[in-house]
Amino acid sequence: MGQFIDLTAKDGFTYPAYVAEPSGKPKGAVVVVQEIFGINSHIRSVADGYAAEGYLAVAPATFHRVKQGVELGYSEDDMKAGFALKMAVEALPAPGVMQDIQAAVDYASKAGKVGIVGYCWGGLLTWRSAEQLSGLAAAAPYYGGGMTTPEETARKPKVPVLAQFGKKDHWIPVETVEAFKKAHPEVEVHVYEADHGFNCDQRGSYNAESAKLAKERTLAFFAKHIG
Repeated sequence: MGQFIDLTAKDGFTYPAYVAEPSGKPKGAVVVVQEIFGINSHIRSVADGYAAEGYLAVAPATFHRVKQGVELGYSEDDMKAGFALKMAVEALPAPGVMQDIQAAVDYASKAGKVGIVGYCWGGLLTWRSAEQLSGLAAAAPYYGGGMTTPEETARKPKVPVLAQFGKKDHWIPVETVEAFKKAHPEVEVHVYEADHGFNCDQRGSYNAESAKLAKERTLAFFAKHIG
């Protein structure tokens, strides 16, 4: 359904993004932010899913500044490799990868209002985007690793946020989710009887029921704020 194009960030850095187009006139756009596994088949299928719902979907390769062409699976070795790449990106001088996400938002805006959705590390980047980036209308982080730490909780989003977590997620303790909720009464927070990565149908932690409900809520949220 989609194809890779090149985008250029404000500092002149060029990187690929997977773009999936809807069949008719787009109702708006959704930027899809990857996990620590690259723009792999799962993230491409997520983008295709948003395109099927009528949105222009753009998934920027957020590892490209440290390593090109990353496409990992979900084994323990893949997990270690992805985590190391994430740490390398996080260590970049500011604004680092945020300018790549901004360029994806700018490109997506040709389709109308822009929302952003991200998973795991992409959920954290989505939360940061809600505060730091311009041109967004809504943000929907899924189980954003690290976003419930005090440092990240202190952020003040500029756009409506829908945040979704798993109750059994050992990476994001549920008490930190409760503290996040208390700090952000303006954020719509949902917690599912599920583990980290519950949206990914290629992982052992996939939970079909939670993934379906979370997607329905995300689509309703985007329909309200994007179109």
